[in-house]
Amino acid sequence: MKKEAKIGVIGGSGLYEIEGMTEVKKVKVKTPFGNPSDAIVIGSLEGTRIAFLPRHGKGHHISPTELPGRANIYALKSLGVEWLISISAVGSLKEEIRPLDLVIPDQLIDRTKSRVNTFFGQGVVAHVAFADPFCPVLSEILYQAAQDQGARVHKGGACVVMEGPLFSTKAESNLYRSWGASIIGMTALPEAKLAREAEICYATVACVTDYDCWHETEESVSVEMLINNLFRNAATAKNIIRIAAARIPQQRQCICAHALKDAIITAPKKIPAQRKRDLELLIGKYLA
Repeated sequence: MKKEAKIGVIGGSGLYEIEGMTEVKKVKVKTPFGNPSDAIVIGSLEGTRIAFLPRHGKGHHISPTELPGRANIYALKSLGVEWLISISAVGSLKEEIRPLDLVIPDQLIDRTKSRVNTFFGQGVVAHVAFADPFCPVLSEILYQAAQDQGARVHKGGACVVMEGPLFSTKAESNLYRSWGASIIGMTALPEAKLAREAEICYATVACVTDYDCWHETEESVSVEMLINNLFRNAATAKNIIRIAAARIPQQRQCICAHALKDAIITAPKKIPAQRKRDLELLIGKYLA
């Protein structure tokens, strides 16, 4: 498949399309890992080619645990995506991070239990560095774009990724606060891990919808609250995408672009033929 776009956008709850895109077409991509969440919409935004994927599918019919993470990342990679902007809804774990604020996190805490979080295994082993899970270059671009948009945005902070689909108990919420975490969501993992394995620069614009359930003077999180606040943030998020897309550099200098270099431990002759075919897009250049 020919390279269609260098920039990808995965939209979370409330963000199912990006207005203003021209020369739009929908592409259905088949992958060795099944079908992505939905057709990928490719178009031009401010003169830049963008590939947009609604994370939960149009109509929001895929739960966080059921998301086809490998198919989503593989499909975007196959279209030429090198920079991936994630838009997601999160709860706040800190008083100063208020509902309707934005956060550009720089760390993750994995509390998921039931998700496949790697492209590897089944005959091929790779250990990829993940100390800094978000691309620092893309994160800075998004932070500056949010500031220019006039949003109340926080730079850095750890995001707890829980399994869901239920929200936290108060005990869990207070535990995460004791760890010093800033926000909590359900979708940044395994997305960020898979993007790193695919050598895609990945960063998140986290849209704060609520105070989770720890806050004594605020009502506990509900779907109605989450969706209402996310829709209010959606227009801001779209403007940030538009600003950021015009600022992304042509060449990548960050570690994301070479994340698999020296990470594949398995001897090439020991990798099963089918696995080589399935992962050719990711590892082919390192096995040549």
